[in-house]
Amino acid sequence: MKVAVTGASGFIGRAVLGALSRRGITAVAHAHANLDAIAALGHQAVAMDLHAAPADAFNRLGRPDVLIHLAWGGLPNYRSLHHVESELPAQYRFLRGLVEAGLASMVVAGTCFEYGMQSGPLHEDLPARPENPYGFAKDALRRELEFLKTEKPFALTWARLFYLHGEGQAETSLLPQLRRAVAAGEKVFNMSRGEQLRDYLAVDEAADLLVALTVARQDAGAVNVCSGRPVSVRRLVEGWIRDNGWTIDLNLGHYPYPDYEPMAFWGERRKLDRILGGQ
Repeated sequence: MKVAVTGASGFIGRAVLGALSRRGITAVAHAHANLDAIAALGHQAVAMDLHAAPADAFNRLGRPDVLIHLAWGGLPNYRSLHHVESELPAQYRFLRGLVEAGLASMVVAGTCFEYGMQSGPLHEDLPARPENPYGFAKDALRRELEFLKTEKPFALTWARLFYLHGEGQAETSLLPQLRRAVAAGEKVFNMSRGEQLRDYLAVDEAADLLVALTVARQDAGAVNVCSGRPVSVRRLVEGWIRDNGWTIDLNLGHYPYPDYEPMAFWGERRKLDRILGGQ
């Protein structure tokens, strides 16, 4: 099976390359930077601007049987209009071009923000109600690809990612901020009250799930990639502190809760487990 990965030098992309290597799968990996690091992992690195993708993009990606599409610019600013005005049309043009050139299957990274302000356990049959430009653009791309399938059939798995953590994530994320505070010898760590419930998953585990969905090569539609277990942000942070033997106090309530997500939501993963049950 020939696999290509876009966004391979990013936080999730690097983990996906590792997961592919563990399965003995060599990929053609698209990236803007760190091409040597990708090659060192045994994968073929390809530089390409997806916003100005060449006509032979499918060939440059090795004419893959399956594409794992992770590339997306403008993060982690979820509220930027860049997602709607620039990223969405460029992403659709790129993926449509690959389908027209012969791509038969793709696994595309979506987001839990497509669910918007809906609370509780979120399952794939719920309507998408995005509340920020990033979630809107992702959901719009999914809908565009579903329309494209009616003209040029291909298998689409839309992997809705929940909250990932691990090595290489954005420096503005919670865990890197906590690590910096500890390294700087700070006595307290400022955060919200931490009562919000979220669905957290280690990036390496998420990468294994994405690769398993890729190998399955199903026309699965939207699939939650999540733990299926709600945990409070405070409990998560306290666990990191305990597991690493750090000494730092939490200054709870320093920051307000985000206004673009509900207080309690997590992924329902029965569909994911059903798809992967035979593997």
